[in-house]
Amino acid sequence: MAYQIQRYPAELIDVVRLTAGERVVIRPVLPQDRELLNAFFHSLSADARCSRFMHPVSELSSELLRQFTQVDYANHVALVAEVFVDGREVVIGEARYARAADASSAEFAVSVGDSWQGNGLAKLLLGRLERFASEAGVRQITAQTFASNKKMLAVAAKAGFKISASLGAPGVMRLVKRLAPLQQRPK
Repeated sequence: MAYQIQRYPAELIDVVRLTAGERVVIRPVLPQDRELLNAFFHSLSADARCSRFMHPVSELSSELLRQFTQVDYANHVALVAEVFVDGREVVIGEARYARAADASSAEFAVSVGDSWQGNGLAKLLLGRLERFASEAGVRQITAQTFASNKKMLAVAAKAGFKISASLGAPGVMRLVKRLAPLQQRPK
């Protein structure tokens, strides 16, 4: 089946300044971002990759790269944060959510390059995901992270997530947040 989306969510494109003043472009992922996302993945430390995927990962499969870049923006929303270095795009963060079967809940993931952590980027990306999910009718977003992932737990706590131990998974924490309905933007 050929990749297609109903509408590219241009309203998710934004230029922001991080707490240290760096200019960052946040935008929806496109299919042509395969190499950018693969380079971002390889720029992450082994610990950061393990935290992102909840197990050690050294390479992204072709299928996973396809899933990460061929996003429908109805059930799967994905954003990248990028800077420009010597005129080239460099991804420094990514965030996404995928709706569950019931469509009123979604699981999210946020990953920020090691050297870019602590500058408010995860908070910005998560906030944009929450807003877009709420506008799309998602009423609850969830994630799991290792109990040792103190930075993600701090971001989640500040963002109002309920944090609890994941049943049946020692050392894993469950993050849950109810989303209030927001008025949809005109299309």
